[in-house]
Amino acid sequence: MVDVNKLEFGIETFGDIVANEDGSLKTAAESIRQIVREGELADKLGINVIGVGEHHRPDYSVSSPETVLAAISSVTNQIKLATAVTVLSSDDPVRVYERFATLDGLSQGRAQVMLGRGSFTESFPLFGYDLTDYDDLFNEKLELFDLLRKEDAVTWSGKFRPELNDQEVYPKTEKELETYIGIGGSPESIIRAAKFGYKVIIAIIGGQADRFKPYIDLYHKAAEQLNMPVYPVAVHSHGFIADDENEAVEVAFKNIKANFDRIGLTRGWAPMSREQFDNETKVGSFYVGDPETVAQRIARTIDLLDLGRFDLVYGAGNQTAAQRERMIELYATKVIPRVKEILSEKEAAK
Repeated sequence: MVDVNKLEFGIETFGDIVANEDGSLKTAAESIRQIVREGELADKLGINVIGVGEHHRPDYSVSSPETVLAAISSVTNQIKLATAVTVLSSDDPVRVYERFATLDGLSQGRAQVMLGRGSFTESFPLFGYDLTDYDDLFNEKLELFDLLRKEDAVTWSGKFRPELNDQEVYPKTEKELETYIGIGGSPESIIRAAKFGYKVIIAIIGGQADRFKPYIDLYHKAAEQLNMPVYPVAVHSHGFIADDENEAVEVAFKNIKANFDRIGLTRGWAPMSREQFDNETKVGSFYVGDPETVAQRIARTIDLLDLGRFDLVYGAGNQTAAQRERMIELYATKVIPRVKEILSEKEAAK
């Protein structure tokens, strides 16, 4: 049963390059500064979390999300600061922990690290890792990160980094660093998260959300069997909101299609058809439309999957700053209150 009073709502950006009003593109530096402004706006409007992705390619502006989040922390007071995701497999767990402990100190305990294997693989050759070690890298580095998170002296050895002998890592945090595992939809990933006692956020980037219900059930079952904490599950999905339904659909189709088609060139995906897009906005995992349409669909997903948090991935493609900021405003002032109202009415009717 969804507890509306504890329900959290976030926004996430993968750092897409922002468009100017004339259709030209801003620089990566300008796009990064725009994200900081959006974080400040989201905080003022009461959104619970902002997540920033890590990518190492020309169509995204952010390769160091912790730096951007640190900038956001300096102009905000309440909003939690998350990655979406940190590619632990191609990073060093000690450096990841140090960076997030630093961010946590700067933000007075608002840092969240979301760890993942990475659906984009550009970071692996960039930092000298072999993709044939994809699973082993994440498993080993997660084990080390878990030891570091306890903030005791660490003695550890593995295959992919030098060993540690009774080593302390600094700075220390004032409370345990909040940590999520980003899940793409494999049973092994869900069970791994339960084994380590971490929170889970599921990336639903296509298809009906219903199909993830068995994974959430598996997470609950595995955590209980392993005698580990069972946390409310989070989900993130793409979306776009505008005052006008037709405007929302057309802006989203133009930008989300361009984004997915560009990625698809390297993954063997067929170009996104209008039929495919329309199906995703009606029954799939694109939350697109005016505030009422989007609120109804988000409420259904939260209720169906019994979620504790829903993050809307915004800015996909090359949207303008005005479109991005208006979407954040509508999400905070119209959609979130309406979702809570729908869920409260549903609960009262039982």
